[in-house]
Amino acid sequence: MIETRLLRQFIAVAEELNFRRAAERLHMAQPPLSQAILRLEAALGYPVFERSNRKVSLSPAGSTFLVTARQVLASLEEGVAATRRVAQGIEGHLRLSFIHITPYAHVLQALRAFRAASPAVQFTLREASTQQQVEWLEQGEVDIALLRAPGRSTPGLRFERLSGEDILIALPSDHRCAGQARVDLADLAGADFVASPRELGQGFHDQLASLCLHAGFVPHVVQQARRLQTVLGLVAAGFGVALLPASLAASMPAGVVMRPLHSAAPEALRQLDLYMAWDPQRTSPVRERLLAQLRLSATQCDVRLRR
Repeated sequence: MIETRLLRQFIAVAEELNFRRAAERLHMAQPPLSQAILRLEAALGYPVFERSNRKVSLSPAGSTFLVTARQVLASLEEGVAATRRVAQGIEGHLRLSFIHITPYAHVLQALRAFRAASPAVQFTLREASTQQQVEWLEQGEVDIALLRAPGRSTPGLRFERLSGEDILIALPSDHRCAGQARVDLADLAGADFVASPRELGQGFHDQLASLCLHAGFVPHVVQQARRLQTVLGLVAAGFGVALLPASLAASMPAGVVMRPLHSAAPEALRQLDLYMAWDPQRTSPVRERLLAQLRLSATQCDVRLRR
């Protein structure tokens, strides 16, 4: 193994072609520098300098090795700089998963601000159900997940609430309750419901079921769809009604109205929370920077909404 110190000493002599000046440049005595070059030549197995009483010149082999030595040191310095940037969280790779992000202004704002501040960070984005995201986190396949409460034990993972929104009732526009400003959930006891499957998000599914139980009935689910936007489409097609997050109101298809609920259920049941989750046992400076940006953007959006 040839030490980087030997490479730097060789380059200094090669550029100065004078051991005394090279020693001064390196802030060392000349004899140790001469010994260092001899060790380098012994390691390489051939002379890198041609010496005479009057001058020092590079040998043909030394000229070739000078190119290699400069490349090695330049590559090492770039590697050290890249490592430092990753350690500081300004460069790296982030794997982000989410249920959907378009309705959440604070999430979009956070991503925009983060990418503007850290353009060297690469992203892998994946849309998936809450259940799938939890599994990815547990398997180390994503760094941050944006999801609902999972509704099951998740030892080792950390969840932090980002925001909350009201649960609304989506109705076909010709439904008997569509003209009401607020719908009493108990009035829908006999209605057909459309929902997403429980295995995609146990927490979300069970919360909606509990909301109906507080209104005195078990929802009669006649159709299921994996995506909530598809659930909205089924409501528009007249298959039934659906309990959905208020954020979906911005993307309602024609033929659907969304109304606030009148319910005696606790507020915690009438609110649907968005969480960010991660595995704290896996260290990642760049992940910590995005988590901080998500917190900041959520707070800023909340302040604007309260004004």
